[in-house]
Amino acid sequence: MICNDTQELLRFLTPAARVLGLDLGTKTIGVALSDVGLQIASPYSLISRKKFTRDIAELSAIITKQNVGGIIIGFPRELDGTIGKACHRVYAFVDEMQNYIDLPILLWDERLSTNAVERILIEDVDMTRKRRAEVVDKTAAAYILQGALDNLNLHTDPYENPDDDDEDEIGDEDA
Repeated sequence: MICNDTQELLRFLTPAARVLGLDLGTKTIGVALSDVGLQIASPYSLISRKKFTRDIAELSAIITKQNVGGIIIGFPRELDGTIGKACHRVYAFVDEMQNYIDLPILLWDERLSTNAVERILIEDVDMTRKRRAEVVDKTAAAYILQGALDNLNLHTDPYENPDDDDEDEIGDEDA
């Protein structure tokens, strides 16, 4: 199931479930994982793309091992916001993936995420080109996932309790 926003995704998550972040490339899939509190995204692994069923098997193993309850996938819109070839590749992947993995999915705008990560790795970390090639996709997945987690937490009231409506009913009885 495709979710429309982070709040819809949150409604489908079970307590203590993590969220998986994916950066789908043509040669690799960058994988990131949230903590159980849905606050912090961390790079997790890199899947070298070979065959779809093998890629899905690797993702399924991570999902099971890490108690993943939802997936956020980078959606590479064009700079002007339109949907191009890269977005259609993501749609095709998600469409096929839903035949194997039954989790809520959110497509998250990832314009320039890889460029931002590369800039950080060069300027702030001073990482060599070879080492950057090894970590950029999973770090981009973490960057994408962190953006979605930040949005989720920005729009979630930590003091809101869905059961609060019951208190109003109890209070009405006392009147």
